[in-house]
Amino acid sequence: MAYKDYYDVLGVPRSASDGDVKSAYRKLAKTYHPDKNAGDEKASERFKEIGEAYAVLSDPEKRKLYDQFGHTGQVPPGAYPGGAGGGGFQGDFAGFDPSQFSDFFQGLFGMGGRRGGAPGAYGGGAGGQVNIEDLLSGMGGSQGRRFVQNVEGELQVTLQEAFAGSDEVINVDGKRLSLRVPAGTRDGSRLRLAGQGPGGGDVLLTIRVLEDTRFDLSGDDVTTTVDVPAPVAALGGDVAVQTLSGTGHLNIPPGSSGGRRMRLRGQGWPRRDGTRGDLYVRLNLTVPKQPSDEEKELYRRLRELQK
Repeated sequence: MAYKDYYDVLGVPRSASDGDVKSAYRKLAKTYHPDKNAGDEKASERFKEIGEAYAVLSDPEKRKLYDQFGHTGQVPPGAYPGGAGGGGFQGDFAGFDPSQFSDFFQGLFGMGGRRGGAPGAYGGGAGGQVNIEDLLSGMGGSQGRRFVQNVEGELQVTLQEAFAGSDEVINVDGKRLSLRVPAGTRDGSRLRLAGQGPGGGDVLLTIRVLEDTRFDLSGDDVTTTVDVPAPVAALGGDVAVQTLSGTGHLNIPPGSSGGRRMRLRGQGWPRRDGTRGDLYVRLNLTVPKQPSDEEKELYRRLRELQK
């Protein structure tokens, strides 16, 4: 039974915070979700591996036991309910069937008993699908009655999709549902699909907005970085800036230095009143990586002038 490095699976250091673990998991789960990789067995196995790692590292107690006993492949009897010699693991596995986890996981935590917790859902990009699996343990009953049940899950969208809005399709209890993520949706927002759950219950979705390498969102304001050639920073000029809604232009004042922040009003995140926050642009001064002979001569002359 080979040791599994769950930190390596999620690509995070052992010192990773809960937020780091969750962020890494969300990105990987969206990339390898079966709905986006139909028929790809490798992606399916990777998805299970990611879910297994997250099931352990997202739970403080399971993570502590893994860090302490993972190298042995087995938690000592009595160290954790459901562990070796215990009586059935009761954790929340976020939509994964723990019986399909690796032998390492089974040996470490001693699977047995019923599956606990309510599975979550995994969102894709525009047009992606979310699977919310078997959330009911008593749907039938001896009379075949169907109980009203609310279903909860998470839907992941990119920053651009949250800004502009996106159309999504989800699967709930074998039924395909279409929904619209409104423009300007924020992380943690909740969507309710009334009467669309099993037995006529509601589907409650928590929106999770993925991080974007180009933009940092803080309240209503957005921050980005733009490269500015050194001559433009010295003499002033116009540079193109990527905004949430397209491409804008920024007039750089003469004598601007690296790290300076400039503001484009009304180019930030949408507000409920129809206005928008601001876009803050951080200047990053650049020089040619491979200057031409003429550029080298001009830089030499400039250096002499500065002396």
